[in-house]
Amino acid sequence: MPKEHRKRGKKKKPEPEWQPPVQELQPEPLPQESAGPSWIVPGPNHPEDDVNPEAPFGYVDVDVKAYFRTVDVQIRDWQDNAAEAGTNEDSDPNEERRMFFVAALTEMVGKEKQLATDPDCSLILERMSYSMDDFVRRVFVDSLIGSYDVLVKHRFASHVCQTLFTVANQTVAREKRGIFPTVSESSEKGELRTLTQLIVDVCEELFPVFAPLIMDPFASHVIRALLLLLSPSSVPSHETAQNAMRSKKSAAWKAKQGSLKSVFKEGESKGDPAINVPPGVFTEAARKFVQVVRSELDENETRALAADKVASPTLQMLLAVEADQQMTEDADSLMDRVLVGLISSSREDPTGTPPVSDYLNTLLRDPTSSHLLETVVARCPEPAFCILWATYLKGNLPRIAAHPVANFVLAKALERVNAAQLAEACAELQNVWGKLIQTSRTGVLRAAIDRAATLNACGAEITEAIFAAFQTMTPEERNVLVPCVLRLQTYQELQAAMKAADNIPAEAGKAHPRRDSSEHEPKVQGAVLLQSLLRLSEPHNQLVIASLNSMSIDEILLMAHHAISSRVLDALLDSVTVHTKVKRQFVLSFIGSYHLLVDDRIGSRVGDRCWAFSDTYLKEKIARSLINQEQFLAGSYYGKYFARNLNLYLLQRRPEEWRTMQSERNRPEQPKVSAAPTTQPADAIPGKERKKRKRNTEGNEIEELFSGAMGKKMKRAALVDTTTAEPKSSALPSGKDTSLDDGLADVMGAIRAAPGEGKGHGKRKGGRSS
Repeated sequence: MPKEHRKRGKKKKPEPEWQPPVQELQPEPLPQESAGPSWIVPGPNHPEDDVNPEAPFGYVDVDVKAYFRTVDVQIRDWQDNAAEAGTNEDSDPNEERRMFFVAALTEMVGKEKQLATDPDCSLILERMSYSMDDFVRRVFVDSLIGSYDVLVKHRFASHVCQTLFTVANQTVAREKRGIFPTVSESSEKGELRTLTQLIVDVCEELFPVFAPLIMDPFASHVIRALLLLLSPSSVPSHETAQNAMRSKKSAAWKAKQGSLKSVFKEGESKGDPAINVPPGVFTEAARKFVQVVRSELDENETRALAADKVASPTLQMLLAVEADQQMTEDADSLMDRVLVGLISSSREDPTGTPPVSDYLNTLLRDPTSSHLLETVVARCPEPAFCILWATYLKGNLPRIAAHPVANFVLAKALERVNAAQLAEACAELQNVWGKLIQTSRTGVLRAAIDRAATLNACGAEITEAIFAAFQTMTPEERNVLVPCVLRLQTYQELQAAMKAADNIPAEAGKAHPRRDSSEHEPKVQGAVLLQSLLRLSEPHNQLVIASLNSMSIDEILLMAHHAISSRVLDALLDSVTVHTKVKRQFVLSFIGSYHLLVDDRIGSRVGDRCWAFSDTYLKEKIARSLINQEQFLAGSYYGKYFARNLNLYLLQRRPEEWRTMQSERNRPEQPKVSAAPTTQPADAIPGKERKKRKRNTEGNEIEELFSGAMGKKMKRAALVDTTTAEPKSSALPSGKDTSLDDGLADVMGAIRAAPGEGKGHGKRKGGRSS
């Protein structure tokens, strides 16, 4: 059968027949009995019940979100290519970016809260916060006032608040020094508060709901960032501060988002350092946060926060703030609650011994709460620490040092013990050091070495601990102490590993398997131990120095070329307890091998440190030993940079000038002292004063040059007519006018009489005279 040809177009539907309209029936109210018991009364509908927790301030318009995605792409490109900024000299890149930011900020007005709670736009706001100036930051923080109690608990807006508190420290530091941006006064918009006052207002807004925020999974990291802004000394270092504000998972996710920094040129956008001494209002706000927790939580609730993964880091910062504010001695302080009344009992009876608490023993071995106990051990008052040491640590040091968690608390405690307590700890741990090395738990040993170096005591005990840990008792075994410590191996283990590696034949074109073996590679813990040992006082640091002196130059070069072991050589040159004679011998040991030392990425840095330490005599010996290796250094990718410091060309031709130049470089820079202003008469003419400064020859190199050695020959070599006192025409170059002034004639005479030109004025027959 032939196929049916279908026609294009929509098929017409038959029109529906007319039907009478159906009247909507209202549902009849249910009887009172089916509504539930009579005492249940339905309450009125609150507007909070209709709020979407994911978007409490509404959703962002689709077109606005698309626009901010283009903004994010552009800012990412600028941040990733920050090094290429300013390559076009005709146009200012900052001006173009500033206009772009003005357009983006204008579009953001009135939508700050919606953008902060949006999953995509919240990260864009974080990226823009790093490029905002002080005025824009104040406007942005002010636009969110009144909603921080909701924003800090939001999944995405909380990170925006955290970033704002992080970048606010630079603006607050400038405001503290009295540096404010120019703000146009407008009676319609009102007065814009400073960022310092805005932060205080944010704290006032969070005070009523602060206690529940500590346990909120999204708000806790915002609270930590705010506490760090209010009390910068609560966290000792910048690296620790980043760890205190973000977890490892959050930091890894943030690292995937690219670099977050200002998009403007570094000359204009370089931020001031963070505030070290916060304003007084910040100190009062931090104190009030501690008081709020004290009043709203009892002792048991405070202790329960220690084991909570969300609340424990915030409680650590609160304890640090309490210690900085010197509030730990107060009755019912947070630290006294955590220590189960140990501070109050030490204040009432310093010689008494309180009963042992199972709670503190649990904190000592719990992976989460042990971090909190580290803060307590480091910041509790001295009487309370002595009782804590005698009650919970002393007598149990071997078990605590071998525990995978508690050893960190013990290491923190060893950082503040006195000489007697350190001697007790070394005696108690004498038989455990070897076991700690086998399990690579070197934190306790490192803390003991650092404390001995700080106290300048117990050096003999530390030396015996090192010998016992690595089983190097005989002088022959002690000569290989540095390789043993670097690899965290005993003498017998090191010898067995070297014999096993020697029995394996090396493949063609590859390094020896001993170097490639991961077991034979230097370890970070071992390098840190050696650096700490070099900071001990003499003669206790000689065990490392003697081992280094017994090593061959090839083994030293292998250490210098490794990224981990080279730090030990740096510590040898930087340590103030190592004698200068030892450092000079170490620098001289590389004579004849400096070209091999600097022909490496890591070794070149060791060579630079040796050069920076050396005086002029040592530098000349190093440079003269490398004259034959000049071509080798010129062809080396890393050695050519070291060769620039040598300046071998000048050393070979003008050695005295080379020595003078090196002596001036070694001379420490003197602080610039502004000269006292000279008094001038009231009728002094500025023009004449400038002319006098031009004629002043003091400090002018050219004038000093012609007034020095050249000036003497100028008097003997100038051909002057005794009758007219004018230069003869034969003494001037051909084609020149004879009516030159006296100054120019003197200069030309000086040039002709310069050294190396000869005494005559005729045509030179020979080559360059010396």
